[in-house]
Amino acid sequence: MSATADLAAGTRGDSELARCLRAGRFAVTAEISPPVSADPREVVANALPLRGIATAVNVTDGAGAKAHLPALVTAHLLLRNGIEPVLQMTCRDRNRIALQSDLLGAAALGIRNVLVLRGDDPGAGDQPDAKPVFDLDSRALLAIADRLRNRHQLPTGTAVGGAPQFLLGAADTPVDPPPDWDPQGLVAKVAAGADFVQTQFCMDLEIVRRYAARLVALGIAPKLRVLIGVCPLPSARSARWMREKLFGTIVADSVVARLEAAGDPREEGQRICAEFLDELSRIPGVAGAHVMAPANPEVIPAVIAASAVTGARRAAVRQ
Repeated sequence: MSATADLAAGTRGDSELARCLRAGRFAVTAEISPPVSADPREVVANALPLRGIATAVNVTDGAGAKAHLPALVTAHLLLRNGIEPVLQMTCRDRNRIALQSDLLGAAALGIRNVLVLRGDDPGAGDQPDAKPVFDLDSRALLAIADRLRNRHQLPTGTAVGGAPQFLLGAADTPVDPPPDWDPQGLVAKVAAGADFVQTQFCMDLEIVRRYAARLVALGIAPKLRVLIGVCPLPSARSARWMREKLFGTIVADSVVARLEAAGDPREEGQRICAEFLDELSRIPGVAGAHVMAPANPEVIPAVIAASAVTGARRAAVRQ
């Protein structure tokens, strides 16, 4: 039985995110970047406003190819404080032995949600001479995590105790699909064990509708749960910069125009993001949204709370 079929049948995963996706409720995840700090109170204080607001909170792993408090430690701190984490694991910094050990550590700590990523190249960070590892790619790491949860084995065949349980995620970049679109990379991630994907920013509802419709037509969604990346854009200038400089980012001209005309662009960006959450909850094939605000993360709780899809009002996904 495939990983996605297991999720649908409710035989694996006891995280709130897994239960939400399995029940067809619209999931809203958020994201924090661990601080450059050894003080656990700092990361907890940053994340507490999301408790009870977001379904789960992503913890980035060396975001921007820079050193931060480790993602595994941060995820554990969140879990201890009643915040469900999504542990991001990148292939950039560790070889397969270390990555397998971290997966076992995550399972031992009760961390159920794992998002597997390639990771930014060190050349993009503040220590460009750092040596990248990339012993595995994201699909290979997904397959190892899937083997741990299904067969309770390492790739060597060594038995693993404790029956690790994971809800496995991957990343995707939405596109306005041409007639011959064949998302082979996404299909390969599903085959490797991905249960859900979180996408790059896509602030264009018409493109989301066409992208999701094609995933449904191809039989990928709703079997694979798709969470669309959104952002409370602080200004038209920021929107243009993201569109031009941040790979895969899509921002509709109408969104830029609204920000341009707004008396308070920051407030308007938050309003637009909340509206997007409501609209996304009505699109077949879209299982949720992933809210990211790298420049102003403090606004995320208010944006999620302002939408009509939070708490008991979360709409059932029409799939």
